[in-house]
Amino acid sequence: MSHPAPLDPESPAEPEVALPPPPKPRPRGPASLVVIAVLAVGYTLWAAQTVILPIMLAAFFSMVGNPIIRLLRKAHVPRFLAALLVIVIGVASTVALTVQLAGPAAAWFQQAPSQMRQISRQVRDLTKPVQQANQAAESFARAAGGETGRQVQVVRTQLDDPYRQLVRAPKLAASVLAVVLLTFFFMVYGENLQRHAIGLFPSRAQQRFTTEILLEIEREVSRYVLTISLINTAVGMIYGGILYLLGVPLQESLLFGTVVALLNFAPYVGPLIGVLLMLLMGFVTFDTPLASSLPALIYLGLHTLEGQLVTPIILGRRMAISPLMLILALMLFGWLWGFVGLLLAVPLLVCIKMILGRLEGTQRWARLLE
Repeated sequence: MSHPAPLDPESPAEPEVALPPPPKPRPRGPASLVVIAVLAVGYTLWAAQTVILPIMLAAFFSMVGNPIIRLLRKAHVPRFLAALLVIVIGVASTVALTVQLAGPAAAWFQQAPSQMRQISRQVRDLTKPVQQANQAAESFARAAGGETGRQVQVVRTQLDDPYRQLVRAPKLAASVLAVVLLTFFFMVYGENLQRHAIGLFPSRAQQRFTTEILLEIEREVSRYVLTISLINTAVGMIYGGILYLLGVPLQESLLFGTVVALLNFAPYVGPLIGVLLMLLMGFVTFDTPLASSLPALIYLGLHTLEGQLVTPIILGRRMAISPLMLILALMLFGWLWGFVGLLLAVPLLVCIKMILGRLEGTQRWARLLE
């Protein structure tokens, strides 16, 4: 019969596995502080828009130009010269387009009020029986109440202040110059600034992870912004060409094509404004009801084709954003920054979605935006 071997008192005992302590719960502030912080951030974004908007626009334009700069860098063009070339071409194209559109825009806006008065006169003729009945009822009420006099209305007019216009012009020129210079510096020194900012992290693992995230976000967002800009430009050119074929003068066709391209950057809101504007343009330009509604119908069909077929095929579903979140972002940034906020709402939402998708613990918030 075998007996178990006696334990050696000098043999080392098996080490006990130390379990890690449970993670401490993350402290959370009260809901009132969160609400106050959100309101403070929103008020700061609204109050500091004079400083924030040039920076945001410069970052947006630099994202449009960065893919072009990468192509020029592959052709062994220095980054400084590539950025300068992109800036010069962009500014020259904008100035040339503005010079071409300034005359037609001023003429159209001068002609539109008289045309609108004519349209309102036609509408008034259609509703003339209703107005006569209202006037008869009002006269009967005055006679019954014994009212003999008319209420005097005081009309106040406000004269245009030329000094205010002189003060606004330098501010506008300074803002445009600030956007151009900031765009150039973002294109040239953006990589160095990003590299030095990443160097502030203590460990190499954090630096490597942050570098990968920033590079992916910058490339994807730059490609997205450039692609959307090219699609909207093509939509504006096609629509301007269609207007020219319908008999609209060339400069006016170019004007409304540019307006369509700009409005297409703001989903849902921009096309809605575009349809109303093209309907107004049709009533001003053409005589018959069918011809007057044709520009708006063509724009609606062209936008539907672009939004439902062209853009999903080119960009895929990876950049898809929830329509509800998109509407909320457009309302928020449009309320904060006006038309510039509508222009920047979609790129900002795409950046937020990509950042949340890469950070640990925030993937659920990224899926909420899809």
